[in-house]
Amino acid sequence: MDDKLFETGLEQRKATLGADYVEKNLAAADDFTRPFQEAMTAWCWGFGWGDETIDAKTRSMMNLAMIGALGKMHEWEIHCRGAVNNGVSKEEIRAIIHVVGIYCGVPQALECFRIARKVLDD
Repeated sequence: MDDKLFETGLEQRKATLGADYVEKNLAAADDFTRPFQEAMTAWCWGFGWGDETIDAKTRSMMNLAMIGALGKMHEWEIHCRGAVNNGVSKEEIRAIIHVVGIYCGVPQALECFRIARKVLDD
């Protein structure tokens, strides 16, 4: 594993999702899940999020649209919190959900709104 990508990824991951959340996930990793946690941190967060071509706010907005489209609502909630940390406004989250609704259907948009309300009310 590329240590530089892992360190970059760890920094990006903590900045977006919160250090407590990330450290708890890494601490909970065992021999079975640790290789995936490390690879995901290096690849997704180091290689992907570490590329400064797209700023963190825009990347968060893209993630909300893609994860919402996939219907992975547990991940959507995590990334919705991260999007708020990266400066995505309530209005921007609403607009993203509208796009999800247009391209993926009303039921999926309703799920996104349900979780966004929970995140924004916290």
